[in-house]
Formats: sequence, structure tokens, C-alpha cells
Amino acid sequence: MTLVARHRSIFVTPYPSTISEGLRVAVKDVLDMQGEVTTCGSRALAASSPAEDDAEVVRRLKAAGCALVGRTSLHELAYGVTGVNAWTGTPINPCYPQLIPGGSSSGSAAAVAAGLADFSIGTDTGGSIRLPAACCGIVGFKPTFGRVSRVGATPAQSSLDCVGPFARSVAMIEQAMAIIARDWSPATPTSRRLGWADAGSDPGLSRQLRQGVDESFETVPLPLTGLAAAMTAGLAIIGRENFLAFGPLLESNLLGPDVHERLSRAARITDEEIAQAEVVRTRFTDQVDAALDLVEALAMPALPGTPPTLREAADPAQVVQLTANCRPFNLSGHPALVLPMGEHQGRPVALQLVGRRGEDEHLCALARELPLFFSGDHQ
Repeated sequence: MTLVARHRSIFVTPYPSTISEGLRVAVKDVLDMQGEVTTCGSRALAASSPAEDDAEVVRRLKAAGCALVGRTSLHELAYGVTGVNAWTGTPINPCYPQLIPGGSSSGSAAAVAAGLADFSIGTDTGGSIRLPAACCGIVGFKPTFGRVSRVGATPAQSSLDCVGPFARSVAMIEQAMAIIARDWSPATPTSRRLGWADAGSDPGLSRQLRQGVDESFETVPLPLTGLAAAMTAGLAIIGRENFLAFGPLLESNLLGPDVHERLSRAARITDEEIAQAEVVRTRFTDQVDAALDLVEALAMPALPGTPPTLREAADPAQVVQLTANCRPFNLSGHPALVLPMGEHQGRPVALQLVGRRGEDEHLCALARELPLFFSGDHQ
């Protein structure tokens, strides 16, 4: 049975795995590849013209000799958190097939978790790398905003979206970043002091994660009171920006029901709401910067609870709260890394580390000091 047949829903377009001896890489179908249509997982874009050029990230991968094994599926228009896509098919969560793969970069996460790629590329506008990484039990990295080029990405304009990698180790994340990022230089940790933020997470899950962190680091309580407001502001801004990019597709009647509904609601976001969201952006960014003056990084549960089953997530609008711990750092632009830390009540749990803006290398170096527990490794 071929790779494509076994994992058909992961790839929009599979490529032969023997075209290169380089690292195997899968790329989310929101990044242009010359001569191919960038569908963004949407039937409404399937008839678009093929891309004239590769996205800058794709050019960097090719220049590094990477073997591109396929373009990965996603939650339609990268505008959802479950990863469910009725048009392309929903990627199966390899280690937890009853659970959502997480969105929007569902195929990119599943490809790495299934061993089909050494690393993969996703995008993260409100948790779209970190949430699937947490659901699939792998490592996911959202770089500092602007650290990785978005030239050739859809949507073309975003004040939140970041291109970043998935892998099964921090070392591979660093190797991927050395290829796709500007001026990447490996670093070493300068201290082992973390600020711990429960962030309104499930108490049992939070306690388990903190105990694991305390084995390797000194942690001090450091609550972030602005998380809830930043979550709301992030939702308003992504709604406005996605409506500007994709609003005309509402007339096509080709969108999935959940994305059609979210875009329809986004049309009603007011200028006043956006202005208030920008005030929150400034205030929250300053709060995070001030907290990071006291510690090397912030640590918290990646998700407020454990990933839901596909049945539990039947109404995507009801699971957007899964991004409550991730989305605020799209608003602020700080780098954030999600690490698998075993299971809680039979479902995967993950830790999120948040670092200073522009100090992505230092955040990865810090993460190297933590033992990772992949699916089946730790209970």
C-alpha cells in the first residue's frame, strides 16, 4: 500500500519521496509552489490560477536540498481550530485517531506525527501550528512575527500570521529554522528561571505539567491578567483580516458551513472593535515584555484542556476556546514553542514556552533542556 493510499487525507498533492536525499519536508497548502494552485483547503479556490513563483520559504527549502514530499491539507482557508475539512478529507491524528488533529495546520502536524516527513511547514495566525502540535503529540514552533518570510503565503496580508515548523525534536525545529529563517544562530540558555502562568487551564493538567517543568527549571508564579482580553482582540483582528482576504468567496456558495458562518460573522466586526483590539494589542504586548524582563521565558499549558474527540468537536465554533493560551501571542508577536509532555487522562498534553521577541534561538535553546514525552512514552 502506498504512502498516499495510507495517508490520503494528509496530502493535497503528494510528491515522490525519492527525488532527493535531503530532509523530507511537507508544506501546508497556503504557500505557493510554482505551477500549482494554492487551494488553502477550499473548493472555492480550486479553480484559481497556478502560482507563478514559489513562496520564499519553499525556495529556501529547495535551495537547502530538502525533499518536498507533499503539500498538506488544512482546515479550510486556515480558518478553524479542529482541522476537520469535508472537501479534502480530515487528516487522521496518527496516535490518537479518535481526537481532532487540530487546525488549521492539521496535515502538516499529522505528516510529522505519522513519520512521513522529518519536519513540515505550517502557518499560525491564532494557534494553527501550536494547537495541532499539541493534539498530535509533536513539537510546533511559532516564530517571532516577521522572522520567517510570508512572501507567497495566503492571505498575503496579515498582522498575526507566522510561518513555522513542526518536528519530533527541538533539534529538528532548530535545523528547520536555520533553513527557513533569516540569520539563524544557535544559542545557549542564559538562565533556568521560568515564569509559570496557569492561564485558566484545567487544574489537574496544569499541575501535572508544572511538576514536569519543576524537575528541570526554577519556576515562579507569573500570572498574565491580559490573556482573556488578548484572546478576544485576536479573534476580532483575525476576523477582520480574513474577511478582507476571503469575504468575496461568500458569494461562491462553495465554502464549508463552518467557515462560511465565521466569515459571515466577521463581516459584522466594527471599526470600533478593531480600534479597541489594537489598544489591547499594545497593552498586552507591553505586559508580556515586562514579564519577560523578570524570567528567561514564560511557561504554561499549551491548551486549557485536553484535545476533544471528533464527535465532541462537531460544532467548530464551540471549540475556538482551545486557542485561549496560544492566540494571545499572535497578537503580541512573541515566539512560542509547544512541546509534548505525555498524557492526561489518556489524551495528549503539551507545554507552551513563550520567549522574548526576536530571541527565537534562545527559546529553542531553553526547550532543549526539557525532556520530551511522546505518545506512549509517558503516562
